[in-house]
Amino acid sequence: MADFSVLMSVYHGDHPAFFRRALQSISSDQQLPPSQIVLVQDGPLPEPLRAVMEEAAKICAPCPLTVVPLAENQGLAQALQVGLTYCDYDIVARADADDICLPQRFAKQIPLMDNLDILGAAIAEFSEDERRHGLVRSLPQRAEEIREILPLRDPFNHPAVVIRKGAVIAAGGYDNRTKMEDYWLFARMIHGGARVANIPDVLVYYRVGAGAYHRRGGWDMLHAEWELQRAMRELGVTSRFQMWRNMAVRGTYRLIPAQVRKALYHAAMRTGWRR
Repeated sequence: MADFSVLMSVYHGDHPAFFRRALQSISSDQQLPPSQIVLVQDGPLPEPLRAVMEEAAKICAPCPLTVVPLAENQGLAQALQVGLTYCDYDIVARADADDICLPQRFAKQIPLMDNLDILGAAIAEFSEDERRHGLVRSLPQRAEEIREILPLRDPFNHPAVVIRKGAVIAAGGYDNRTKMEDYWLFARMIHGGARVANIPDVLVYYRVGAGAYHRRGGWDMLHAEWELQRAMRELGVTSRFQMWRNMAVRGTYRLIPAQVRKALYHAAMRTGWRR
């Protein structure tokens, strides 16, 4: 079985108990434990989070832990870009500091990485009790389907992907020109010929807090959407018509009330959000 790293970033806004549970889920809970965990501390942390950080090596045991402290908060894209350089292995699994990886996640994904650069999976939303799930976010599985929907939406669930470090670096790495750094990275990788797939299994429980749908809207997110769409057009991922269509649809989504946004998002995910 191939060696692999897990890459996670934590910042001052994360919840200590959720962070602890996330660490446990990527280490001692796993049927196939990682060869290395790279944990980026993205700027100063409040005392409750620092306490969990001090215990992180014990929580993650027996998995080797590499802690990468950043003096200032850099944001997720830059934190992941720095953390990637500390990953000892070419196969890197992403994980977030408030989500829960299912015990079978790495045992299912890692053996499939021999001929892939990106491998995603389905995720299930939950709010408080991880035993009670809401929306399941499933995505197209085959490479042709993934490339087909790329101009329209992100074809991967970022917290559930496994990536090849070399392929990420070849595509230019995580770029913070937009708040949708994962979509932009995947677009550049696929445009450059990356080998891609999704598996249908739910492998991550994705925590959705009370403000999740509020954070997806507003003028800042509209601006980020515009930056992403311009970049996608410049790269040649989208046509001019697709760019303006995306801005009309996705831009409107950013500005409608949060409850309407939530309802539309759930409806779109259930129908596959295709052309």
